[in-house]
Amino acid sequence: MLLINTRKELKDHLSSLKKNDSLGLVPTMGALHIGHAALVERAVQENSVVVVSIFVNPTQFNNPEDLENYPQTLTADLDILEKIANHIIVFAPNIQEMYAENVTSTTYDFDGLDKVMEGAFREGHFDGVGTIVEALLTLVKPTRAYFGEKDYQQLQIIKKLTEIRHIPVEIVGCPIVREENGLAFSSRNERLTENMRKEASFIYRTLTTAKKKFGTESAVYVTEWVTKQFEEHPELELEYIAIAQADTLKPVVKKQKNKKYRAFIAVYTEGVRLIDNIALN
Repeated sequence: MLLINTRKELKDHLSSLKKNDSLGLVPTMGALHIGHAALVERAVQENSVVVVSIFVNPTQFNNPEDLENYPQTLTADLDILEKIANHIIVFAPNIQEMYAENVTSTTYDFDGLDKVMEGAFREGHFDGVGTIVEALLTLVKPTRAYFGEKDYQQLQIIKKLTEIRHIPVEIVGCPIVREENGLAFSSRNERLTENMRKEASFIYRTLTTAKKKFGTESAVYVTEWVTKQFEEHPELELEYIAIAQADTLKPVVKKQKNKKYRAFIAVYTEGVRLIDNIALN
């Protein structure tokens, strides 16, 4: 496994690859878990060479405390990656390497994809995501880039980013990986107490029931039902529940047979913000 810290070294190394080598990119912020490992494993299966970036991107945090508390575990991350494959290239730059002296994000027009759900509650978040992902895609020039569907809204926005910036890359969305109790794997899960980690499984249980109800009930009914469930669990503070079209992320007004829908949720517990989503049809 090769650890690289500078853009120049990475660029020089990648320039030595053969023309017919396929290149996979898995952007991460470190604190790797089984969900990340699944992305990397798929990238290794589908590409000749894989780059995993580990960079806690400051411009996508609208909450300074969240940035300060975000776990940084590079040594453990490298151990996880080495067990997957010994030929992975790990790119772990510092902030100055990625931003120089100007730690600000680019402003994008994502055609409204960034104005709902996460975008409504985390101002500037997706401009920060777009900035670092564009920088990585431009630097690495991968054949494919891999992202988890836990951040489904982010996945749709990155697809839009490659469209508006004309970046020739295949964006691969990978299924959500869950803990045994259904809780979606997240680096933030490590900040939960053992008891609350068990209680947080209520999020996924509620989503799966909502999916069943969506088969016969309206989006408004299902949204109100989910809200009531969380009112009965005060230790889990519901920030939002939204049902939207899977491709445009526009809120559902009236269900249509030829449309795909997803439910999106954000919940606070013990000061930790957890998100999840589920396909409804």
